[in-house]
Amino acid sequence: MDPLTYRMIAVNDVELQVSVTNRGGAAGLVLLLHGFPELAFSWRHQIQALADAGYEVWAPNLRGYGESSKPPKVSDYSMDRLLSDIASLIDESGRSDVTLVGHDWGAAQAWMFAIRRVRPIHRLVIMNVPHPTCMRRELRSLRQLRKSWYIFFFQIPWLPEKLLCARRAQAVANSFEKMAVDKSRFPAPVTDVYRESALRRDAMRSMINYYRSALRGARSGAREELPVIAIPTLMLWGLEDKALSRETTEGTAQHVADLTLRFLPGVSHWIQQEAPEIVNAMLLAWLADELVPEADDIIAERLEDPAEHRST
Repeated sequence: MDPLTYRMIAVNDVELQVSVTNRGGAAGLVLLLHGFPELAFSWRHQIQALADAGYEVWAPNLRGYGESSKPPKVSDYSMDRLLSDIASLIDESGRSDVTLVGHDWGAAQAWMFAIRRVRPIHRLVIMNVPHPTCMRRELRSLRQLRKSWYIFFFQIPWLPEKLLCARRAQAVANSFEKMAVDKSRFPAPVTDVYRESALRRDAMRSMINYYRSALRGARSGAREELPVIAIPTLMLWGLEDKALSRETTEGTAQHVADLTLRFLPGVSHWIQQEAPEIVNAMLLAWLADELVPEADDIIAERLEDPAEHRST
């Protein structure tokens, strides 16, 4: 089911498997960062749409995922290491006109990459992960702590790996099928791509080590000063996210000077896979400096003229 083609790119002390589409695209580089337990494959609906709009598109399997390197230590997945990987990919691309797009763990990295100004980027797109300051605030509430229980479960040695890989990684498939509102977007051939990747040697340990490293660095991270992000930022949020409440988005504008925020009703955490037509319409409009439509307006337009949008 994975339609992407890849090349291996050496960055720092690892090799990353990267899908590269429309090399040399005149509109600039879009770098797509996936989350847990996803892959570059999670961007399959966006890659060609962005390429058709003139962009060069890179979608890596981040360290620990797919055929990318899987270093063994928890410290190998520190935010510093992850951001250095992103910086090296940008350097390797040779592009200076970069739009950074992230979902879930990819969005957490994208936030920090922009905050720390690791490399100059022109635009930032965030999907279903709050700004770090907003997340820290909400984690003080019982409401969000209940939703984030898995973060603490993942700190246990070896047991999460064993349970998530049981029955041929059925839990990985369930994370998509049970959380999604539109379950038709996650048939077995799609979830099998994620299951097979998670069952690679050392993959699940690596994937969970993101969470272990994050919690270990939480105390020092809480003391880090986070300057306001000045670059244009688009934030897209599926309102049926079972892991992150809408309240985590509140106050984002205090930390982002040029923010466009759009909510997608009836869409889960897996926003770019579950509602690709809406996400693509919003993303392409924003990249073209056009008014970003609301989700209901996009749906109404598609209902009025379904033939025009059938290929989207």
